[in-house]
Amino acid sequence: MAPKRPKGVDVFPKVVEDASPMSPSPTDLYAALDLGTNSCRMLIAQSKGSQFHVVDSFSRTVQLGAGLERSGRMSRTSMYRTIQALRVCKQKLKKHKVRRMRLVATEACRRALNASDFIAAVKRETGLRLEIIKPEEEARLAVISCAPLVSAKTEQLLVVDIGGGSTELVWIDLSSVPSWDRPRSIMRLHAGFHHFDGPFPAAKVIDWISVPLGVATLRDQFRDVQDDPARYALMSCYFEEKLADFAPYDFAPLKNAEERQAFQIIGTSGTVTTVASSHLGLKRYDRTKVDGLRMSSEQIDKVINSYLELGPDGRRHDPRIGNDRHALIMSGSAILQALLRCWPTDRLSVADRGLREGLLYAQMCADGLIEGTAL
Repeated sequence: MAPKRPKGVDVFPKVVEDASPMSPSPTDLYAALDLGTNSCRMLIAQSKGSQFHVVDSFSRTVQLGAGLERSGRMSRTSMYRTIQALRVCKQKLKKHKVRRMRLVATEACRRALNASDFIAAVKRETGLRLEIIKPEEEARLAVISCAPLVSAKTEQLLVVDIGGGSTELVWIDLSSVPSWDRPRSIMRLHAGFHHFDGPFPAAKVIDWISVPLGVATLRDQFRDVQDDPARYALMSCYFEEKLADFAPYDFAPLKNAEERQAFQIIGTSGTVTTVASSHLGLKRYDRTKVDGLRMSSEQIDKVINSYLELGPDGRRHDPRIGNDRHALIMSGSAILQALLRCWPTDRLSVADRGLREGLLYAQMCADGLIEGTAL
């Protein structure tokens, strides 16, 4: 069956990758930097009605959390590597004279014993002030970044953000929200998971969880297992065990196609987009084809099984996976398949968006620049 994109994907609000033809005023620019366990990524964008234009971007694998599972500390090498990447970010911010920004760090900095020393070193060496955000805010930002992909038919929504050091899951009840307002009701969560002010029924967060296992930390826990299929199975089962306290874990199976259509899972991560790109057989990654793609669990299983058949050496040389992803794709796949085993749907909506987009949307919504999301 041909993959489908959810209806309304490009209606509200969308990310426009190409820069505006005219140089924007610095007062119009927003920046969002996401420093994770594995990567450092930044977007500089300009608000445009119900969307934003990306003016500049940056992404680099820094492996800030390398060795963290073993020592509880970020290594000097990984901190140096990260600070070098942040110097580039600083140059871009200075070049564009960006005044409104949020620069955040997540799980590696939440867990590391020497996080305060690292934050101080970043300020001293680059002039950037990093903010370590709590898991709930990370989950909330991931959710609002996915608002454009929420179907008008969705009544129960699960948003999954598979990171390098943690995985956030948020279960949202949209059944009382008018169908035409469901994407915007997700965006209005920028004020908080339990902020219900407004003229319309609100999206209700039933439960959320931040599992301290991501593609890097889960891989590191099973690095000593030599057999590839055995390591994969152990990782998937181990991750599933961590979901037992998540309230929707025991959600009843859906009986028919209509009920399944009212339930939507949106996955955002490098793992999800890599699996989608492999499914499409893309020789070169194309965000416009991946973001908003809807895949069946059967299609996802087929791609993951092909990864297993390749083995470590085959994955290392597979152009679909890429040099930055081959060492992490199986731990990410283990998380993804565990999630699809647990919940009552056979479809996954793929989101090539995440914390950076959420940070931008939250800033723009707070300033009243994204139409229809003011509180």
